[in-house]
Amino acid sequence: MTWISSRWKILVMIAPALILFTLFLVYPVIYSLGFSFTKFQGFGNPEFIGLQNYISLGQDPFFWRALQNTVIILIVSIVLLVPGSFALALLLRRKVPGGGALRALVFGPAIIAPILVGLIWVFILDPKIGLLNRLLGFVGVAPVQWIGGDTLTPYAVALVFIWGSIGFAMTIFYAGRQVLPEDVMEASELDGATGFQQLRYVTIPMMRETFAIVTILMITSVFKIFELVYMLTGGGPVHRSETLVSYMYFTTFTNQKYGLGMALAVIITVLGAVVSVAYLALSRERKTA
Repeated sequence: MTWISSRWKILVMIAPALILFTLFLVYPVIYSLGFSFTKFQGFGNPEFIGLQNYISLGQDPFFWRALQNTVIILIVSIVLLVPGSFALALLLRRKVPGGGALRALVFGPAIIAPILVGLIWVFILDPKIGLLNRLLGFVGVAPVQWIGGDTLTPYAVALVFIWGSIGFAMTIFYAGRQVLPEDVMEASELDGATGFQQLRYVTIPMMRETFAIVTILMITSVFKIFELVYMLTGGGPVHRSETLVSYMYFTTFTNQKYGLGMALAVIITVLGAVVSVAYLALSRERKTA
């Protein structure tokens, strides 16, 4: 009887969390998945069309362009942001005059709303009125199509994303480094390890979990980029600068193709989950190797 009563106590304790989890995660996912198999324009009854929405996306060149842009942003962001934020954390951990102010300055962009970040960078990267092209003009360099063109736009979006996120990632690395046992570092010094050897063979292996957390957070953030694209280019011209989420917004709310938009949302969710799980599996293999 005591065992049964303890089980009921546990169920009562976790019931609110389960209800909230169902209402705010499970139900919306199932609801969206169901609508992804329908043709629905916001009024009337949804018409079941099976996999037609997914087939249509596979034949849509704008979807593939949005996927390409998202992959470029993801690769550039992970390659530059993760090691960059880690290096910043190590640098700002050193006792230098004004170190606290420097940390606050680096973290500052992380507390700015993404839509304001996009607005700030419009005045820097815009080909016609942007500050960057004006500065280049002073040294005789022709204007560059930083945003809104065929080539540089995803890289520009990645740059803006890195600027807005590096402070947050740096803070996680900074906290992770702070909790490492100093006796291990001192022991490596006594064994004659150089600073680089300490970094490679002690610090980085001990912070592997922190690297995984930061990387997963950045992957999921890239798959949610919308405001930056909305402010920088609006997805144009002709959907050339769309990301998956911005194209989903256009499909769902501008074109009012809710079923197609839900199919795109399902694809975004699956891609984000697959990339995250693949990274975790890869990091686990390296840990056990």
